[in-house]
This record gives sequence, C-alpha cells and structure tokens, in this order.
Amino acid sequence: MGPARCLALGGLLALAGLLEGRLVSEQEAGFGECDRFFYAGTPPAGLAAAAHVKICQRSEGAERFATLYSTWDRIPVYSAFRAARPAPLGAEQRWLVEPQIDDPNSSLEEVMDEADAISSVNNLGSKQALHADYLGSEYQTGQLYPFSLSSDPDTATFTLTNAAPMTPSFQKRWYVNLNSLMDRALSPQCGDGEELYIIAGAVPSDLKVNDKVTIPEFVWLAACCAVPGGGWAMGFVKHTGDREVIEDVMVKELEKLLPFTPQLFQNNCGESEQDTEKMKKILEMVNQVQDEERRVDSEGDAGTLSSTRSTRSTLLPPEASGERSSLLRKLLGFAATPFIKLCQLIYFLAVRILKYLVYFLWYVTKQVTCGLESCLYRLGSATVSYFLTIGEELASIPWKVLKVMVRITRAILRILCCLLKVVCRIVGIPVRVLVDVATFPVYTIGAVPIVCRDIAMGLGGIISLFFDTAFGTMGGLFQVIFTVGKQIGYKITFDNPGEL
Repeated sequence: MGPARCLALGGLLALAGLLEGRLVSEQEAGFGECDRFFYAGTPPAGLAAAAHVKICQRSEGAERFATLYSTWDRIPVYSAFRAARPAPLGAEQRWLVEPQIDDPNSSLEEVMDEADAISSVNNLGSKQALHADYLGSEYQTGQLYPFSLSSDPDTATFTLTNAAPMTPSFQKRWYVNLNSLMDRALSPQCGDGEELYIIAGAVPSDLKVNDKVTIPEFVWLAACCAVPGGGWAMGFVKHTGDREVIEDVMVKELEKLLPFTPQLFQNNCGESEQDTEKMKKILEMVNQVQDEERRVDSEGDAGTLSSTRSTRSTLLPPEASGERSSLLRKLLGFAATPFIKLCQLIYFLAVRILKYLVYFLWYVTKQVTCGLESCLYRLGSATVSYFLTIGEELASIPWKVLKVMVRITRAILRILCCLLKVVCRIVGIPVRVLVDVATFPVYTIGAVPIVCRDIAMGLGGIISLFFDTAFGTMGGLFQVIFTVGKQIGYKITFDNPGEL
C-alpha cells in the first residue's frame, strides 16, 4: 500500500468527526445556514411534506450542501449546492448515515459510518437507507450531488441521504452528463461560477430495492445563474433507462414534471432579466453532449464520451478511475472480487434466512397467541354468561314471591267483597223499613213549622184582602158623592149668574 493510500485511509479514520449533518427543525422556515445554496436564499416551494426532513450538510465547520430527504422513499428529494469547483485527486468511498433521522432523541449530531452506527443508533435504517439495503441487487448508491463536482476534501457527498439507487451503467452516464454539462455548458456561461445555483433531485417510482429503497423514475437537475443582467435558468431530465439520453427543458416545464408542481427558483431565477443569447449557447453545447451520448449508444461503449477528458473525476468511487489504478491494485481487486462476492452472497443468504426464520417464528407465535386468546375469550364469555344467568334468576326470586303474594291477597279481597254483597242483599229490605220508620218522626216534626207558617201567611192574605176591599169601596163612594156634588154646584152657578 503506497504512502498516499495510507495517508488517505488515515485521514478517513477521523472523517466522522469532521462531518456534521444538522437536521433542520420543521419550525425553521428554510435550511438555516444552508439557505445560501438556494437562489435568493429561498428553497423550492411546494416540495415539503410530513415525511421529508431538511438536512444542512457541514464539513470542517463550513456548509457544503443542503438536502431534502424523504424518509418514506428513503431517497433524497433534492440536493442543492453552489457552482462546482475542482475536485480533489481521490477519496475513499465510505458511506455515512445521519443518526438523528432514525433516532430523533440521539445526542449524535455528526454523520457517522454505517458500521459504527449499528451499535450506537436506535432503530437504524427505519427511516433512511443503508448500504446493506443494496446488497444482492443490481443497484448501487448513486449520488445526486456527485463527489466529482465537490471541492470538499472530506467527501461530505458520501452521505446516504445524498444517494439514490442507480444501475452501474446509468450511474456512470449520469456522472458523465453532469460533468460535461458543468464543464462545457453551465459554468462557462455564468462568469466564474460564483453565482451558479444547482439543484439535483430524483422522482420516485413504484419500484423498490429489496422492498426498502425506492428506485427513481427519473433524475433531474435545475441550474440558475444569478449574474446581474446576464442570468439564465435551465433544466435537465434523465430517465433511468440504460439507453436514455439526457433531455433539456425549461425550468417551468421541469416544474410541471415534478410532484406537486413546485417552484424551484424564486421568480423563476429573475425571468425578466435573463440573457437569451447565453441560453442559446448553453443549448448548443447540450446538443453536442446529447449527440455524443447517442453516438456512444450506437457504438456500445460509454467510455469514449468526450467528457472523460474533463479534469474532474467522472466516476464514483474515485479509486475506481482507470487513470489512478495501479496494476497491483487491479490484480488484488481481480483476485479479491470472487471472495467479496462470495461473502456478499453468504451475508445475503444469512440475512434472508434469518429474516424468514424471524418471520416464521413471528407467524407461529402469532397463531399460538391468537389461539390462546380465542380460547380464553370464549372461556371468559361462557363464565360471565353463566354467572349472569344465575344472578338474574336469583334476583328474580323475590319479585316472583311478591307477585304470588299480591295475587293471593287480591283473591281473598275478591271473596270478602262477594260475601259482603250477599249479606247486603239479604238484609237490604228490613234495613230500609227500619230506616223509614226511624226517620218518620223527624220528617213530621220538621214539617209542623212549615205548615204553621203557610197557615199564617194564608190568614194574613185574607185580612189584607178584606181591608183592601173595604177601603176600595169607601173610596169609590166618596168619589161618587164628590162628583155628584160638584155637578150640582156648577149647575146652580150657571142658573143664577146675576146674583153673583
């Protein structure tokens, strides 16, 4: 092992201590200090969801890129970063995990190696993908923000929250496309690249690797150049088929292809001030990249792409690059490959057997538990029903005795009533006679005052009538005498008028 290899390996022993991945809380509007990776400090609008977590990836005390990660699909929704800078000459592949995604109560705030996290992180792999999830499949961990575009010497891009499943051929073509676009089209048309904002994302499909990690339907990239008076915005889409060619689209068209139709850049990256001439030059270079990719497809050799002449490393892991591989490493790799594959196969079979054994034991335990639960439930139901029935019968005895006593009492009262009726009918006539005889004197004595009163009133009426007759007769006589005398007086007066 050469000195450079030893130095690189020794430096990676402290890698977890240099890298930090801060989970941004939902209460924070953006990505905290990682907002600087977005145009105008504003993350894409419309892509946030309950199963998404925001990660501000740091390294050596500096922010490196921002990631919106889906714990449901276990792949990144997107990773945002600034203009690419020259990458380091090489780095070891060491995939890292974010402890706080699976264990929110964890005190570990730094990303760490997956092997070390097994014993220190609770529920590891419950919400994020692990490198072990890819074993036994044809897919590899493909970075949305490739190491070849990063200037970070500590390989912050090797976090599994920045990776999605890709086949080896697609992964290689995706990295080649990114490097070609960055070197030949995007960076040259954005000044020195200081104002170039990049967002790379993946759209999930219905397929999964080992029923855990969702395979992307397509990956995409959106670029925004914020140079005053000469900015532009461009989008790219690449479907995950091995023969698919990268497509250029406008940012607005790209937004329509994404779930929830988000807004990737505020004001569409200053749409009113974009430089159409630069966009035409970018499209010309993109057409060249597409033509080269089609030509390579027809020739069947992806290694002849002109972008391989780039100063950046086009493949990950970087040690796999042919220019940096020594003959000894190739021989060792060739000799170790069957052993590694055999170990992977044994590991995969052991995991599968253990998994199915656990499933079987769980199924048997579940069935036994369900049977015991059913028997106990039936026994309990029968016991409760038995005691309820006995209780109801015991409780109804006093009521039934009371009902019988009430009926006996009613029968006795009816008998007595009938006897009284018979006695009354037998003694009914004599009793009435005695009552009449007893009440006769009372009625007789009571009638004497009334008779006397009537006699007195009759006598009074006779006397009153007598007086009325006498006085009426005398009044009539006096009236006759007076009338006759009056007539005689008038006659004498008329006969002797001269004497008067």
